Amino acid sequence: MLIFLIGMMGSGKTTLGKELATELNYSFVDLDAFIEEKEGRTIAQIFEQEGQERFRKIEREALQTIVANYKNAIVATGGGTPCFFDNMALMNAGGETIFLDVPAEFIAQRLSQSDLSTRPLLAGKTQSELFSFVGETLAERRQFYAQAKHIVARPPYTIDALLALFSL
Repeated sequence: MLIFLIGMMGSGKTTLGKELATELNYSFVDLDAFIEEKEGRTIAQIFEQEGQERFRKIEREALQTIVANYKNAIVATGGGTPCFFDNMALMNAGGETIFLDVPAEFIAQRLSQSDLSTRPLLAGKTQSELFSFVGETLAERRQFYAQAKHIVARPPYTIDALLALFSL
């Protein structure tokens, strides 16, 4: 089974995904890392060199590859992945989707303590711009995230809570 973790950047998809994969003895795939390996450059470089539109096409192709070729895997998607093309429909058809519904304030606080230069949509933002961006972006993306088969609100979400979704 494929399990896709979706939600805003900074919501914990990668951290929780690695833990869940270990618990289930599944593969773990970070979609951004998968793209970087395939492309031989960082997400930031793709955005800088070719723009967001081209990145979203590359992201879609990577998602299709994962759905076609992986069986038992936890996939941590990018924050925007569900919002483009018919990616939510693809993920829902290809496996289980879990929206990690984390409050904007928590995400903004967490992101403010990280290196924003590695996140193309956040690079160069001030603290107040970051908090505004996260709140506005989460509000815009919620309609896509809400299409997930499962929604887990924080605080807190745990491996046990996720496992209970599937009676695993």
